[in-house]
Parts: sequence; C-alpha cells; structure tokens
Amino acid sequence: MNKNEIKKVVENLINTFLEAGEVSIELRKFGLIKKIKSDNTPVSNGDLEVNEIITKKIKELTPDIPIISEETSENKTLADLKNFWLIDPIDGTFDYINNLDEFTINAGLIINRKPEAGLIYAPAKKRLFFSYGNDEAYELIDGKKIKLECSKNFNKDNIKFVSYSNKIKPEIEKIFKQLNVKQYSKMKSSLKFCVIAAGEYDGYVAEPRACEWDIAAGHAILKHAGGIVTDFQNKEILYGKKDFKNPSLILRSKNLV
Repeated sequence: MNKNEIKKVVENLINTFLEAGEVSIELRKFGLIKKIKSDNTPVSNGDLEVNEIITKKIKELTPDIPIISEETSENKTLADLKNFWLIDPIDGTFDYINNLDEFTINAGLIINRKPEAGLIYAPAKKRLFFSYGNDEAYELIDGKKIKLECSKNFNKDNIKFVSYSNKIKPEIEKIFKQLNVKQYSKMKSSLKFCVIAAGEYDGYVAEPRACEWDIAAGHAILKHAGGIVTDFQNKEILYGKKDFKNPSLILRSKNLV
C-alpha cells in the first residue's frame, strides 16, 4: 500500500471509531457483562462489541490484510507476518469497567513489520488521534484535523514523563535520571502515546510487558508526530514477534536523544 492508499483507509475508519466509542459508552451506561479471561485479565461485552465494529469495517477496507485482535484467536498462529492489522478494541479495560476515562480504542497497520498507520480514540475524553505517514499525525478537534508535533512544548528544564505506576522501578528510575526527567504522572492505556505525540508530555519508559496490539497504533502516531520509540538498547521496535510480546520501551520527544 502506498501513502495515499493508507491515508484513505485511515480517514474511512474515523467515523467507525467514533461510532464504536459511542457504543462503548452506551453499553457501560446500561451495565457491562464482565468475565475473567484465561490470562486473568478482564473482558466485557463492550470489548467484544467494539471489536466487531472495528474489524468489520477494516475487513471491508482491506480484505487481503490479516487482522490480529487481542480479543480473538483468528490469525494469531500465522507465521512470518509482515503486513497486518493489530487491534486492541478496549485498551484499559479496568478503567472501562470501573467507569474511569482513560480507556482507548486502537488499530495499528503494520507494513513490513513497521507501524505505518494508527488510530486511537478515547471515548470518555472525546479525543481521537490518527496518523498515516511521517509528519501526518493528527488529533480531530471539533471536526478539524490538528497536526501533532511532539516537541512543540519541550522545555529541557522541566521534562515531564507519563508512567504506568506511581511507584517507579529502579531500572526505570535510572533512565529517568539519564534523561533528566523532573516529574511524572500516572496514566493508563495507549493514551500515553497520544499525549506525548501532542507535546503534553515528553516520554514514557516501560519494562517488557503487554503485547503488540497495546502499542502498535500509538507507536505509529508518535513516530509520525516526530517522536522516537525504541527498546532500552536503543533498537527499533518491529512487529510480528513470537506470541506478539513487547520488549522494553522508551518513548520520547525527538529532543531527548
């Protein structure tokens, strides 16, 4: 797929994401049906309904590209995946089922094992982010595309990171010191990628955890907003790995090199 084709696909998914967000909120209002999966994580009928809405539209738009979703087993045993979608219908299910607002709806398009497009919608915050190429990352605000630039608010004397927990592990604290991080705020879900892409924060650090569908869309958006995504050894993050497991992660503004 060329850039124009990818752009067309992403733009055709925006209304679907907005619709899926409305459905997720309505289902929560009526009361979710909750279960615990085999990996001891929660899932709800909202996760499954959003997954159905998103995957149906993606199949219409790109019928020849496999879809890997957190909530289904379809295509997860395919070998040598290079071009595919990664979907996390609800990232931050704990927040979703507990009436909190940081959960997100996610889809990332992987081409040649690299993230080339992403969409993330935080329905409770009414913030939708998307990208389809370098310098082509946006937030949709009042129906208008607002370009994302991760370094626009950078202040070397007040570097702000987001974190997965209020308690910082020693290895992460070491990286914070190396990058001169002055303050951090706890944030869940892939919204972390988006606020860094928007220049509201400067970075995020995580030890190996979660799976590729948790980060693919955000990786694309941040990369296309001028950000940098590597592992702790400064290596590029590629997709289609065994069991779709993530390595360590450092997200940062391009000013932090």
